Amino acid sequence: PGGQYTNLQFQAFSLGLGEQFEQVKKKYVEANRLLGNVVKVTPSSKIVGDLAQFMTQNHLTPEQVIEKAEELSFPASVVEFFKGEIGLPYGGFPEPLRTKVLRGKDSLNERPGASLAPLDFDGLARDLKAKFGRDFDERDVMSSAMYPKVFDDFEHFRSLYGPVDKLPTRVFLTGPDISELIKVELEPGKTIYIKMLSVSESIGDGRREVFFEMNGQLRSLLVVDKEASKTLHSHPKAQKDVKGSVGCPMPGDLVSVDVREGDTVTKGQKLATLSAMKMEMAITAPISGRVKKVHVTKGLKVLGEDLLFDIE
Repeated sequence: PGGQYTNLQFQAFSLGLGEQFEQVKKKYVEANRLLGNVVKVTPSSKIVGDLAQFMTQNHLTPEQVIEKAEELSFPASVVEFFKGEIGLPYGGFPEPLRTKVLRGKDSLNERPGASLAPLDFDGLARDLKAKFGRDFDERDVMSSAMYPKVFDDFEHFRSLYGPVDKLPTRVFLTGPDISELIKVELEPGKTIYIKMLSVSESIGDGRREVFFEMNGQLRSLLVVDKEASKTLHSHPKAQKDVKGSVGCPMPGDLVSVDVREGDTVTKGQKLATLSAMKMEMAITAPISGRVKKVHVTKGLKVLGEDLLFDIE
């Protein structure tokens, strides 16, 4: 599908794989074969893309995916696919990959909707109002029903930054150029003009002061410099030849850390959850043992191969 191609490219750039996009496309072919040449339409096309980028990030061949499937931390969408949560593919699931990925987890043998309770849209609208403190229209409720985590993230973003949909697309994606004048129409008859003036050096805590004019008046704001933040949070890398050295499978945000130092864990137990560009994955223990060291905390931004846990 055409949308899948552009989405895949945007996701690849966001994950730092932009320069490897040709490789991502080749891995898409390999991931498609691994998943049994599944019919590719939303959301199955995204699952193929998630696996392709996971393979690219971790330098995995199809043979290595099958061989190491019992110890790899696959994207959540791939695990959900093999559990039958988006339906049963024509021709069945590819084996032995499915059995290895599921590691004993329950799976469905019928259409998922057959056992799904009817959704209470009015109840969901009330829950959203209680959570975010405002009324939502039917479109928002439907978005939350289909993509609850993505919608919550979007609503938090919207409450923090306001109606960024009014900005020109290029400015939203890359930021304004110095001396560039931007016209923003908030509503008919209400237009503001913003002119970017200058950006200060980092003030030491990972922030910069941005100077601009808004409708001719001088303004300034302190904004977080994401590039500077990277240098403030540098992590050691996992040792690939040490089984208990648990590394991050790809760049993203840690939405949960589920173990503490001293905890006893079993092989396959969830240690943390990583979120990266609509892709979630459970990071699991490659071996059984004791958690010697936890190197990260919830909410931290991490890069591929960053050391997360030491297990002995």
